[in-house]
This record gives sequence, structure tokens and C-alpha cells, in this order.
Amino acid sequence: MPAERRAQRPPPPRRASAGRAWLVRRARALLGGAAAARHSLVALGFNSTTSIVAGVVLGSIIGIFDRLPGLLIMVPAAIGLRGNISTAFGNRLSTSIHTGQFRLSRRRRSLLMQNLEASFILSAALSVGLAVVAKLGAIAFGVEGSVPVHSLALISITAGLLSSLVVHAVTVVLAWATVRFGWDLDNVIAPVDSTFGDVLTLPSLWLTSHLVGMPGEALLAWLLIAASLAVFAYGLFGPGEIVRDVTRQSWPILLAAVCVQTLAGVILEQRLDALVVLPALLVLQPAFVSSAGALGGILSSRLASRLHLGVVQPTAVPGRGPRRDALVLVGLAVAVYLFDGAAAHGAARLTGLHSPGLLPMTALSLVAGLISVAFVLVIAYYGTILAYRFRLDPDIYGIPAVTSSVDFAGSLVLISLAAGFVLPG
Repeated sequence: MPAERRAQRPPPPRRASAGRAWLVRRARALLGGAAAARHSLVALGFNSTTSIVAGVVLGSIIGIFDRLPGLLIMVPAAIGLRGNISTAFGNRLSTSIHTGQFRLSRRRRSLLMQNLEASFILSAALSVGLAVVAKLGAIAFGVEGSVPVHSLALISITAGLLSSLVVHAVTVVLAWATVRFGWDLDNVIAPVDSTFGDVLTLPSLWLTSHLVGMPGEALLAWLLIAASLAVFAYGLFGPGEIVRDVTRQSWPILLAAVCVQTLAGVILEQRLDALVVLPALLVLQPAFVSSAGALGGILSSRLASRLHLGVVQPTAVPGRGPRRDALVLVGLAVAVYLFDGAAAHGAARLTGLHSPGLLPMTALSLVAGLISVAFVLVIAYYGTILAYRFRLDPDIYGIPAVTSSVDFAGSLVLISLAAGFVLPG
């Protein structure tokens, strides 16, 4: 009888495969438990969704790049610069939270306000550098009739300050929320700041581009250039110790990032004619590079905090923990890039922009995305530990190394693979 009852029992429910269970456990461990994992996944989804919106904006305003030759060269670096400054700002706040130094204070010499001041100084000063590098890139790569450097500087500075007001405010609110609700800022700062950098920078560039050609444009541009350089000198030699340290350590890596990210703009500028015919790729491009940067940023942010706390050692060969973390992030990348490709196709169709089709877009996004993520995770690890070994702040150097490399390498991989089967010509 007992044997008959056992035979009549329904089979036990099928358990999840060991591999999937391991991936879930590692994802939760990487992101700080189930709740923190949800925070990161929501942030990554939010980043991809809003970056697609930014891509729609980019595809819709493509005509302005015909009117102002050379402006497209500046776009990836302008987006990247905003994300680099704000994410490094957030990383510094995250480290101060982990080490118990963070306080919400409006005193000018508080840690929060000095970091905020340094971020605005860097935004203004590096916007001038961005304009100069973009103009040099336009000349070097033969962009005919490129706009004058002061016009590029006018667009870069005003757009940078407009978008920075919102992005830095979001960073401060996130820092407050992590303290208030017990979140881990490392898990959300890179995706969220990348999101707002993408979404706000493009409309700001479009809006401020209308200043070009207005009466008094040249005078306004040179006044803003002079003011930006003056506040940069104040940041380098002023009385605030944190402002000085952040400004002095940040500007070389940020300027190097601008130079590398400008090459991504050159790639887009040189394929502008084909992209006009197939603007769905422009819809995909911001989400594509932003997703890789956000995934690499999570690894870099957590490594920086762990290095400060002494939990991880800066070894040449990554330890078991960082290797497992990187593997989990590659797993997350599969879902993220399938979503990016499908969402870019859907957004393009909804807004009347031409797309090669759902399957080509998702295949392109996934293959190019995995190549880019593998590359950027290596940069995230070694960029962060090298900064620490040279006694530099990994919160300052890790994220710019990640985002600048992925903007160039990611755009190169995306356009190169696209040329094989979706781009005309």
C-alpha cells in the first residue's frame, strides 16, 4: 500500500538548474542581497529605457548635425563627461558613507559642498577642453565647414551647466536616500547618473545650439570661456582642500577621457550619411554604450569601496571574488542587450525612424554588447586597482577609464558589426 501511494504521488516540482541557482546567488552576493539586487536591476532597466529615449532624441535631431558640421563629434564626449563627473562625485560620496564620514550639510567647507563645488568647476572647465578637442578632431579628420571653436565652446559650456544642475541634484538625493533607507550607493550610482547624463545632455546640446548665429554670440562665448578658465584656476589653487584635491586629480583623467570619447564622435561623424538613412542605430547607440558603462561602473564602484575598506587586495590577477562578480555582470549583460536591441527597434518604429528589423537589431546589440562588456570589465578592474596602487583615488579614476574606453571601443564595435549587415553602403 505505501508503495502504491508513493507511485501515485505527483512528481516533485522541477528545481532550477544548478547553474541558474548559482547565478542568482552570485548576483545577490555581488549586489548586496535580494533587495540591493532589485535596486541595481531596476537602475539598469531605467538606464536602458531612458537611454533609448535619448537615442530617439538623437535620431530625431540628426538634421542639426548637417547644419553645424563637427557638432556630432562632440556628442559622445559631452554625454560621457557629464556621466564621468557626476558618477565620480557619487562614488566619492558613497565611499564617505561606507567610511562614516558623510554628513548632509550646506556649510561651504563641508565634505558634501566641497565635492559639489569641485564637480561644477570641472564641468565648466572640461567643457572648454571638450570644444577644443572636438574642433581639433574635426580638422584632423577633414570635416568640411566645421563650426568655429568658440561656437562649440558656447554650446558645450551652456549645455554642460544646464544638465549638471539636474544630474548633481539627483546624485545628492541618491546619497541622502541611501543613508535614509540603507541602500548601497555603489549599486545604483553608475546606472542612474549615466541615465540622466544621456537624457539631459542631448536636449541641452540641441537647445543651446540655437545660440549659434545669434547677435552677440562670439562675445558671450568668449566671456563664458574666460569665466570657466577662471573658476578652474580657483579650483586648482583656492582655499578648499577637498576642492583642490578633487580638481587636481580629476582634470587629467577627464581630459584624457574626453579625447578618447571624441574618437567615438569621429566614428559617428564619418558614418553620418549612412546613419541618416538608418537612424535606428542612433536610437540604439546611447543605450548601447551606457549599458556597458553602467555594468563596468558597478564593478568599478564596488572595487573602489572594497579597496578603501581593505576587503579586496589590488592584485595583478583578479581574485575569486572579482572574477565571479565579472561573470555575473556578463550574465546580466545578456538580458540588458537583448532588451536594448528590441527596445531600440520598437522605439524607432513608433517614432517613424527606419529600422533594419527586430532580429538584426537584437542580434547586433547582443553580439556587439558582449564584446564591449568583456573589454570594459577588464578596464574597470585594472583601471581601479592601478589608481589605488599609485595612491590615487580610485573613485576619481575608475569610472572615467570605464566610460571613455567603452564610448570609443563600443561605438567602434557597434558600427563595425553594423556595417556588415545593416548599414547601407
